[in-house]
Amino acid sequence: MFRTLNQPAVWAITLSAAGILMVTMGARQSLGLFLSPLNTSTGLGVASISLAMAIGQFTWGAVQPFAGAAADRYGPARVLFAGLLLLALGSALTPFMSSTWGLILSLGLLSAIGSGAGSFSVLIGASSQRLPLEARAAASGVINAGGSFGQFVFAPILQTLIQLFGWMGAMWSLAVMTLAALPLVRVLSQPVEYSPKPTSRDAGIWQSVQEAMADRSYQFLNLGFFTCGFHIAFLVTHLPGEVDLCGLPTSVASWALAIIGLSNIAGSLYAGSCVARYRSKYVLFWMYASRAVMVAIYLLAPKTDLTFYIFAAGLGFTWLATVPPTAAIVGKLFGVRYLGTLFGVSLLSHQIGGFLGAYLGGLALTQFGDYAWMWYADIVLATAAALLNLPIREAPLPEPARG
Repeated sequence: MFRTLNQPAVWAITLSAAGILMVTMGARQSLGLFLSPLNTSTGLGVASISLAMAIGQFTWGAVQPFAGAAADRYGPARVLFAGLLLLALGSALTPFMSSTWGLILSLGLLSAIGSGAGSFSVLIGASSQRLPLEARAAASGVINAGGSFGQFVFAPILQTLIQLFGWMGAMWSLAVMTLAALPLVRVLSQPVEYSPKPTSRDAGIWQSVQEAMADRSYQFLNLGFFTCGFHIAFLVTHLPGEVDLCGLPTSVASWALAIIGLSNIAGSLYAGSCVARYRSKYVLFWMYASRAVMVAIYLLAPKTDLTFYIFAAGLGFTWLATVPPTAAIVGKLFGVRYLGTLFGVSLLSHQIGGFLGAYLGGLALTQFGDYAWMWYADIVLATAAALLNLPIREAPLPEPARG
């Protein structure tokens, strides 16, 4: 799959986007590690802190269409630069917040807006507009793998920093690490080298959004992506709590999150190669179906360190690997001119699910003392998402040329 990336300019764009996503996703996906220390320090309760993190999940998605639209219209550099600064600011301010509203401001708004502006819609949209057609699938897999690598790196580092310097010191360290990604923005601000072919009619950003929202295939795709957000947000927020309920040390949670990230590096690269060989809707079907099966197996398995690590490796393979095929379908349906905007709308659906996954997980623990009902809901939603992808209108891939 890497043959299509075998040009210095293509690699520079791809790796710069992957590096930025490594920071923004690594920071965002590791916030669950702070839930217990925050609760101990502030006494606000798991439900209140989960609400702030859930609002962050929704905000991260809500900003995506607007960030994508701004990048499509004005270029990605300003959007990415502002996003990284806001993420650093939100992280730096969090230790000074001692109320639910304060955490909503720092984690739910500032950090989430910042990480959203430096995430998939802007990065995949910007790279797709700057890369040749044959390189886009492989590049999306590599960029996605960057986000997974961020989770693999950030989770154990932040857990170690929490143990060494406390959660406040870890938050300030996170702000500094975010600022280190700023030099990468310049690469993605270069002039477009591979301009997308103009369509016969450019309806403009918002007219294109309206037309996409009326498309049934786009609706099915976004409903499936909703489930992906529910599943991921629930786990990144509450996996440490699940580990604690099973009587296991906190290190199991941080290493499980790291394994998810490491496994998804392979999953993202594999997903990028699959997009080039198979119809993306079938790739998504098998990903969502496998999640339902893995959660069911987890519920039946003994809750040991090894169980969590195997579970993390299995789930991690499809964790964010849904992004390349989802973005590919959006591009096939509507082209890449407004891919940042339209994929941003899909990510909004993803994060509405993310809000519910993070917040309802906190409510489930408060009301029932465990997460059993969340796991059952996860199985049902993953099964539904798999089935919803099958009716999507996606043309078969062209036959490979024969010599």
